[in-house]
Amino acid sequence: MNRPAGSHPSSTGLDRIRIVLSQTSHPGNIGGAARAMKTMGLSRLLLVNPKRFPDHEAVARAAGADDVLARAEVCTSLDDALANTVFACAVSARQRNLGPPSLAARLAAEEILARAAVGEVALLFGNETAGLTNAEVQRCQRTVFIPANPDYTSLNLASAVQLLAYELRLAAFGHQPPVLARTVPFTSPPARHQDVEGFYQHLERVMISSGFLDPQHPRRLLPKLRRLFGRAELEQDEINILRGLLDAVERAGPTPSTNTTATYNSGLKK
Repeated sequence: MNRPAGSHPSSTGLDRIRIVLSQTSHPGNIGGAARAMKTMGLSRLLLVNPKRFPDHEAVARAAGADDVLARAEVCTSLDDALANTVFACAVSARQRNLGPPSLAARLAAEEILARAAVGEVALLFGNETAGLTNAEVQRCQRTVFIPANPDYTSLNLASAVQLLAYELRLAAFGHQPPVLARTVPFTSPPARHQDVEGFYQHLERVMISSGFLDPQHPRRLLPKLRRLFGRAELEQDEINILRGLLDAVERAGPTPSTNTTATYNSGLKK
């Protein structure tokens, strides 16, 4: 991946953020969470009493994030998973009277990254069916919610991890994370004025010789074509292709079609 100077995860705080999954019942969700984490540059996964782990389904759903699974720590209590952290956030859609202050995911990401600058930080996700218990939430300093449709806030566990990991990545890179360019840049320079004008002259000649354009009654055909190709901002390679096409038409000889010409010209206003 192309990274600007100083953009390694260790300098963004992402390596000091741990994702903690508590009481996960489906191993596929553990794999899906690992995949979500790796795509956003997170690597520290802790599991509190997972029902099934390790498991082949977790590996299958990780889809290449096997290294995150291999390094995952299995803990017997939430206190163990939160050990040595200086800040923890509970991800929950439910409002709780006695819970810690609540923040939307995007705002929470900014605070999480700020806290990660001085120590270890945890993001806690609950069981797929019951979510987090009040006791688990009260071990955290913030509650984080995803501002979903209020009529249906239920999210798959791995999807929730993906959304929070995405927000953390945006925050870590000032909302401009580096991207990997998979396409080969096109290097053809812009066409020069004289080459574009030469193309228009060639195009006009072919249209006249083919019978498509009546030079005695050109109407607005040429200005419309100039506007069309002007919007395209032709490059030199494109001019060469178009001139080659016109050469081929000229070599093939005139093949006028009165009906076609009349049809096109009838739509051109004076």
